[in-house]
Amino acid sequence: MRHISSVILIAALSACGYEPQVTPPFDARLHQPSLAELGPRYTVTYLPTLNGSRNRPSGIASNGLIAGFVNRPGNASRVAALWRGTTLDTLGTLGGPNSVVQWPGISSNGQVAGFAETAELDTLHEQWSCTAFLPSVTGKICRGFFWDGVMTAMPTLGGNQSIATGVNSRGQVVGWAETGVIDPTCNAPQVLQFRAVVWYPQKGTIDELPPLPGDSTSAATAINAKGQVVGISGDCDIAVGQRSARHSVIWNDGVPTDIGDLGGEFWHTPMDINEQGDVVGFSNPPYVLGIDFNPLAFLWTSEGGIQSLGKLVGDTSSQGLGINRYRQIVGVSTGAINRAFLWENGVMHNLNDLVEPGFPDLLIVAQHINDDGVIVGRAVLHGTTRQVPFVATPR
Repeated sequence: MRHISSVILIAALSACGYEPQVTPPFDARLHQPSLAELGPRYTVTYLPTLNGSRNRPSGIASNGLIAGFVNRPGNASRVAALWRGTTLDTLGTLGGPNSVVQWPGISSNGQVAGFAETAELDTLHEQWSCTAFLPSVTGKICRGFFWDGVMTAMPTLGGNQSIATGVNSRGQVVGWAETGVIDPTCNAPQVLQFRAVVWYPQKGTIDELPPLPGDSTSAATAINAKGQVVGISGDCDIAVGQRSARHSVIWNDGVPTDIGDLGGEFWHTPMDINEQGDVVGFSNPPYVLGIDFNPLAFLWTSEGGIQSLGKLVGDTSSQGLGINRYRQIVGVSTGAINRAFLWENGVMHNLNDLVEPGFPDLLIVAQHINDDGVIVGRAVLHGTTRQVPFVATPR
């Protein structure tokens, strides 16, 4: 894997404007090559779809297998997907119209975790967590799934619904599941409390991961091969972010620890954890009030704590979505448009600057990166609004 050895300093200029600059004589001993001088670092290819306009590769394993979802023609529904090279396999549903792999829910041995709608209607009429990631509200019950050649529904903690987000090579699946408790911290139409869980599909068992003391609910978003789990702790709220993400947490042996935040009240959300236990995600900074969503990407390490990764020049927010063992981080930086980023060695790069010159399309989100440095994400085709899944491979 090829790395940039130079340090590129990106300065956000204030309203004071630019001062005239005098260009010094060129000195190769002092010159730091620009991205353009280094040449393109990645070759971009596109993955096959079902010709819908919204498609996402959410995770890439060390062996190159990619999991995500594709929209069906007409975009009324979507289905979980597994790409093996240039071959697309759809994984089906649990009887309802939709299934999704939303997080990097694929292990190094090709097991997949996600969520799917069943054929059963929700008698509580909740707009459960999965609704936020589907084309429309269907009223169907949603369950987390584990796929190992066959899609299997994951149980709840006594409630109706569940979501699976991550799976490791040991077959441990994480996510969150409703209990049977009517929770006063829920906001309508949500009714039931939910808790982070670890499922063991091969054994048919489930372990609850408690929230921090004083919190009502918890949700797990990722797990590494060591069994370390990350996620959120907070109020029930609407079962999607906001006050549910009052705290970012890591569970070691089932015990939650607050890993801190960037200073805001809510939306403190880990999204991925590597095998060393480094965590990436997003967190509202202190200037964001209440449940408004305007976060910055963060990196948390056991030795250094939490740090903001900033954002691309001119943008207002960012989200860290994936990390590999070398602390290369990918995500999205947002302003007038979304732009995929790669963060490494303390610098956030616009991924669009690292591809071949003349590339016509816009890489809008980098979703995940494996240990070979291969990045998957979404691009918008030039002159359209169609989102297509891309693979960016180091040259």
